[in-house]
Amino acid sequence: MTITKNDEAVSPVIGVILMVAITVILAAVIAAFVFGMAGNIQKTKIVSFSVSRPNPGMVTVTFQGGQDAASLNATFWSANGIPTGEDENATVGHSFTFAAGSNAHIVGVGTFTDGSKQVIVDTTA
Repeated sequence: MTITKNDEAVSPVIGVILMVAITVILAAVIAAFVFGMAGNIQKTKIVSFSVSRPNPGMVTVTFQGGQDAASLNATFWSANGIPTGEDENATVGHSFTFAAGSNAHIVGVGTFTDGSKQVIVDTTA
């Protein structure tokens, strides 16, 4: 009499357990993303400025418009980390000129009607 061992059912049971574990982990990761992290994401505003140098000691920034042009309230400008001024005229085509040395790091921060602030220009001119 010969006794044979039947191990055919072991592999499918382990496979089902692994599939259930993967499904539970995947559901937990998706739930953490949807309920936790997605609420803190802020919509990026789309506005455009051009930066030029009318002479070596001055920088001119001109508001070109953009998808969110109507919601821009004011812009705050700095050159090499030093505040150079605030421009409250947020109309398309308006230019704002300020003093800045050569190769200055120009940063412009816009404030919008919803109360948000966003860096709108970060360049060297």
